[in-house]
Amino acid sequence: MTNVQTENELLKAIEVIKGKKWVDLTHAFGPDSPHFSAFNDAEFSTLFSHDDGFFAQNFQFPGQYGTHLDAPIHFVRDTRYLHELGLKEFVLPLVVIDQSKEAAEDHDFTLTVEDIHRFEEEHGEIEEGSFVALRTDWSKRWPDKEAFDNKDDEGKSHAPGWGLDALTFLFEQRKVSAIGHETFDTDSAIDYRKNGALLGEYYVLEQDTYQIELLTNLDQVPAKGAVIFNIVPKAERASGFPVRSFAILP
Repeated sequence: MTNVQTENELLKAIEVIKGKKWVDLTHAFGPDSPHFSAFNDAEFSTLFSHDDGFFAQNFQFPGQYGTHLDAPIHFVRDTRYLHELGLKEFVLPLVVIDQSKEAAEDHDFTLTVEDIHRFEEEHGEIEEGSFVALRTDWSKRWPDKEAFDNKDDEGKSHAPGWGLDALTFLFEQRKVSAIGHETFDTDSAIDYRKNGALLGEYYVLEQDTYQIELLTNLDQVPAKGAVIFNIVPKAERASGFPVRSFAILP
């Protein structure tokens, strides 16, 4: 195949892709946005204004802020940093498991293997190499911090998430490549309290892969057929960083 033929194929592919619907899966974030309780609010400040000749800002926030990517090193020693992830790992077939109704009825909803089987009965088996996103519509609470934390009278948070058995099934039986969700954590809040640790999050990152947290607009993406792109800065030796995730629909 000649270079000209390859170039033409790429240009045609771009034309096809641009003709599809694109869905932004990323929250815009700022100092007042919801975030993990152990972190301080982000700080945005102006370094230079247009009166100085150009506009430049300073941004201070944890790597795990806004819609963000967690690299394996975030939880697991001696694994990969963000800058060591390969480009092709960021572009994957997207599967969206919709449990929004269940999460609305039970804020402690925890995905199980049985839920995945029911999904597959309707949509077919989850393909190897997929990025699997858990839709709970928790993102619709953004940017209300109290609604996102969803604490009861005793100060305990209630938020849905993945069950460890479901994650084990996806990675070991279906051989998926990565996962994502709309909440702060991989694990449901009730599982975190029960286990005293984020066992699900540790398990995912132990697979030497990444996850995306605080996704949004999953209600605009079909169960199968879309492709997810996770575009992230190449910060050296970073455990995570805000990401621009988006989906291209079939």
